[in-house]
Amino acid sequence: MTILVTGATGTLGRHVVERLRRAGQTVRALTRAPAEATGLPDGIEVVGGDLTKPQTLAAALDGVSAVHLLGATGHDHTPLRTGPQIMAMAAEAGVRRLTVLSAGEEGELGQAVRNSGLEWTFIWPIDFMSNALGWSEAIRTAAEVREPYAHRRTASADETDVADVVATVLTGGGHAGRSLLVSGPEALTPIDKVSAIAAATGREIRFTELTDDQARRQWRAEGWPEEGIEFMLHMWATVPETVAEVTSVVEEVVGRPPRTFAQWAAAHADAFRP
Repeated sequence: MTILVTGATGTLGRHVVERLRRAGQTVRALTRAPAEATGLPDGIEVVGGDLTKPQTLAAALDGVSAVHLLGATGHDHTPLRTGPQIMAMAAEAGVRRLTVLSAGEEGELGQAVRNSGLEWTFIWPIDFMSNALGWSEAIRTAAEVREPYAHRRTASADETDVADVVATVLTGGGHAGRSLLVSGPEALTPIDKVSAIAAATGREIRFTELTDDQARRQWRAEGWPEEGIEFMLHMWATVPETVAEVTSVVEEVVGRPPRTFAQWAAAHADAFRP
């Protein structure tokens, strides 16, 4: 069984590749820049291709039995618009099983997946714990995190737990036609997370809550575009209750409890030390 992993050099993709390889699977890693695909396990076939250009995917899909597909592309997480073409190519190539990393099933991609005839499963991580690495420089240099909306709560998932869910579904099946909302074991605020990082590093770390105007000034000084600033403020001001939902997906699929943020912080403590 050859499994194609798209986004193979990304935060999640690397872990998916590693787990599949560890399980003895033949893995093909898709990336836009094969020459820059470093740090992947030995024995991985790296191929070039771009999900936004389906004509570049024929060789990558050849002989593949299962695919892990990104539902969005680029740093701005633009929804994938080429789903119908990719699904048609996958079916023609003989792909049987599909996992889709997606923030929901809405839109053209979701419909294409449902109509594909493949054994599909949507994987929706509420949030990655690794997003806290965005604080690393501020914590290393100033021992402070400065953000608005300090009391928003998210049930963030360890990215390695999400990778375990993806790898288990791809290799074992059993979750066809399902949408799996993957969470961690608790819903935490940014203040909670900073406290966990402080405990893991043995440092005193402050959290300063900003007003919207203070956040705008700070992010402008950091070079954020205006539309990005307003998008982030709106997103944090209107966080839906679903992002604080703790689910049983990791335990149900993988057979063990999800890792806590404190465990994640301990494993990544060096990233937050001077």
